[in-house]
Amino acid sequence: MHLAAQTPNVLTLLRIALVPALAWTLWERAYAEALGLAAFMGFTDALDGYLAKRYGWQSRLGAVLDPLADKLMLTVTYVVLGIMGLVPVALVVLVVLRDLVILGGAAAYRILIGPVEMQPTLISKLNTGMQIALVLLVVLGQLRTLPPVLIDSALWLTVLTTTWSGVDYVLRWSAKARAHAG
Repeated sequence: MHLAAQTPNVLTLLRIALVPALAWTLWERAYAEALGLAAFMGFTDALDGYLAKRYGWQSRLGAVLDPLADKLMLTVTYVVLGIMGLVPVALVVLVVLRDLVILGGAAAYRILIGPVEMQPTLISKLNTGMQIALVLLVVLGQLRTLPPVLIDSALWLTVLTTTWSGVDYVLRWSAKARAHAG
């Protein structure tokens, strides 16, 4: 594989490496820096996806690393914000539990049935977007006053999409498992 074709994976690894810095800036209440870091990480996420699709630089490693980087960033961010009291602990538990259920289900499917080709669904993509939007609003809310209804709405939409996407994954993969066994 051409060296340039590794660029998306390098960008993804950079995002993973920056997760501790993002957590640290949040913990230290360096919110402007945390926003800048999160924006940079979001940019590299979009860029690696664009490059992979535009130039055909997709790889099995990238297919695993990219969602892992997203989940790692969101999970660590939610845990830190939850410990700091900036998002409800119940939401942190919901976000982490959803990901653990999906991961556990994928592992069980792999062991019992065979290879897993995870295809993000529309609700899953919407959920990731809502989780990111809520984090950005919460952090931005530490820098300037935002209407409480904005953060509350984002919070409840995040609860809704997190629950819906988790249930959707369980139902879809249960149906695939039944179809395979049938």
